[in-house]
Amino acid sequence: MKYSFEFGPVFDAWPLLLHGTWMTIQLSLLAMLFGLMVAVACAWGRAEGPWPVRWVIKIYVEAIRNTPFLVQLFFFFFALPAAGVRWSPYTAALVAMVVNLGAYATEIVRAGMESIPKGQIEAGLALNLKRIEIFRYIIIKPALKAIYPALTSQFILLMLASSVVSVISADDLTSVAATLQSETFRSFEIYIVITVIYLVLTLGFSYMFRLVYQWGLDYPDRR
Repeated sequence: MKYSFEFGPVFDAWPLLLHGTWMTIQLSLLAMLFGLMVAVACAWGRAEGPWPVRWVIKIYVEAIRNTPFLVQLFFFFFALPAAGVRWSPYTAALVAMVVNLGAYATEIVRAGMESIPKGQIEAGLALNLKRIEIFRYIIIKPALKAIYPALTSQFILLMLASSVVSVISADDLTSVAATLQSETFRSFEIYIVITVIYLVLTLGFSYMFRLVYQWGLDYPDRR
């Protein structure tokens, strides 16, 4: 069977592809930023918070880690409106991604915090440092350095999983691909291009994370 490749209709729609790519990058970066903030706060809460806080965080982590991301996405976009909470597809997608990443990254960050030698923390207490100062200067930075590879891998997985948000009509790259497919019927060509774009995004994020490590976590130690 012969197949005639026609990439022209796909490349003619480059503004749509560019828009979808930008939306995917934007969603991913915002979810990484806010998800990491949630993870650090939850990891701190599980380590230092009172038992009700630790209990609530544990339920949150277990509930998210043991349910599909698609179900979580549907919960925020379809279920919450029944309770009067209505979000746009973009907002629902971002919130779902933040909540999902926060749960997974909480365990990663907690593991990094637990790897810090107890002697360093006791030394901070002996110097009369406050708990928040110990967390900031003694715990969190060495912990992030130790878990950085696992954390960035989770970030990459989140970026790839963002393709799922197309099911609620969020204008990400996969949603744009579905729209183009329905208009041009060039499925093979469209998804070849989309695959290449996702590959470039993955390599680009990986390079960015290496730079962040070199200049944000590793560089001060080399001075």
